[in-house]
Amino acid sequence: MKYPGFIILLLLSFTASAQTSGKRSFNFLTLPPSARVTALGGILPAVMDDDINLALSNPASLNDKMHNQLSFSHNFHFADIHNGYVAYGHSIKTWDINTHIGVQYVDYGAFDNADITGYQDGTAYKAGETAVIIGASKKIAERISVGMNLKGIFSHLESYTSTGIVSDIGINYFKDSSDFVLAFVIKNLGSELTTYNGTRFGTPLDIQIGFSKRLAHLPFRFSIIAHDLNKGNIRYDDPDLKQSTNIFGETPKENDLKNSIDNIFRHLSFNGEFLLGKHENLRIRAGYSHQRRKELSLSTFRSLAGFSLGFGIKVSYFKLDYGVGYYHLAGATNHLTIRTDLGQFF
Repeated sequence: MKYPGFIILLLLSFTASAQTSGKRSFNFLTLPPSARVTALGGILPAVMDDDINLALSNPASLNDKMHNQLSFSHNFHFADIHNGYVAYGHSIKTWDINTHIGVQYVDYGAFDNADITGYQDGTAYKAGETAVIIGASKKIAERISVGMNLKGIFSHLESYTSTGIVSDIGINYFKDSSDFVLAFVIKNLGSELTTYNGTRFGTPLDIQIGFSKRLAHLPFRFSIIAHDLNKGNIRYDDPDLKQSTNIFGETPKENDLKNSIDNIFRHLSFNGEFLLGKHENLRIRAGYSHQRRKELSLSTFRSLAGFSLGFGIKVSYFKLDYGVGYYHLAGATNHLTIRTDLGQFF
């Protein structure tokens, strides 16, 4: 019983359901928690600094620099959908562990009630989901830290409700002198406790490996993240893109090598961040998700789908971040975050 976290992980692994695209609950857990993460492509497991929001991406990234950090984030999503994240970090010196608590939420807005013929009876209903997160991390060696998040999930969609419990497990290898971090994360491992209508779906399980490196002679950090490693082929099979016959009436063969390379890059996300100023008070960010671009861009129109941009500045005691994520030709999401160190006020 020396390692209770391992026991919890083992128990959760037995209750985890098989993951199938389009057949899983609580997909809001995959939304980026902060404007910084949005600007860097939506996934950021391998950065360790004072940003408390990174603990939701990877609990092993929790460190003592996040002590007394408080953050509020809000994302203006599509079609009047809003989601956000509130987080606070605290270090417990007696036990030599770092902890955090947070609340992640999404509000889908109000919907007009209608029957199967489309008749609206004048009433409306709302839909939303919330996750309450607690987590902790600990250094088990000079350059290795481990962490775990536990999330209680509450979903309310019209008259249907569901609850669940999932966890994140992370381990980081880091080297402060070179600002190098190598991370391994298992995201959203768990199950529904109560279901919407008696059918139990899976959770958005995601296994990630990422690394980040800050350059020695340039104020720039880059990251490469491999995600959805629990799934082999994540290419979307679009029948509209397939040719049944060519001009000679023959059925063309698919290029297996091209499809394999495309599938590999869909597993990858790239980002970079300039850290400008003596105290790095100005940060300029960009990211790219190949999977998002291939799934949401249009073949007949050019767009920035898959790309993301943003910046961060420090104003007095507060750090302000803005990120924009381009999903589709129809528009983008706009994410705002404000965070501060409460220790500066007391």
